[in-house]
Amino acid sequence: MARRAGGALVRLPVMSFLLSFLGTAASLGLAVWLIDGFDFNGAWWQFLVAAAIVGVANAIVKPIMRLFSLPLILLTFGLFLIVVNALVLQFSVWLSGVLDLGLTSDGFFWDTFLASIVVSIAGWLIGLVLPDDGAISRMT
Repeated sequence: MARRAGGALVRLPVMSFLLSFLGTAASLGLAVWLIDGFDFNGAWWQFLVAAAIVGVANAIVKPIMRLFSLPLILLTFGLFLIVVNALVLQFSVWLSGVLDLGLTSDGFFWDTFLASIVVSIAGWLIGLVLPDDGAISRMT
């Protein structure tokens, strides 16, 4: 799935997307494992669909929320981005509930907020291990 260009190994866009998706799924799985009130009860394919929802929400909803909350982000020197991440994750949990995928959260403030911190840190660490070549930006 990779090709050589001038002696360097280059990832194809499909492979970059797949690695990004697997990184999102791994960070979501870590949050489910670490945070007590943030749970998943379903089949493996439902978890993959829930991870895809989180990835799409991070790619589409998060930039829109960042734009509208820009004054608060500037006022708090970027700390409001943690709240934006939690809101995007809560939206994903809500959509997962509507689609009956099994991703649940007992409460927004502690469970989803802490899970969003875990997802963000895990996504950042996974991004360090698997750097993106610029074809597709990281979703987490």
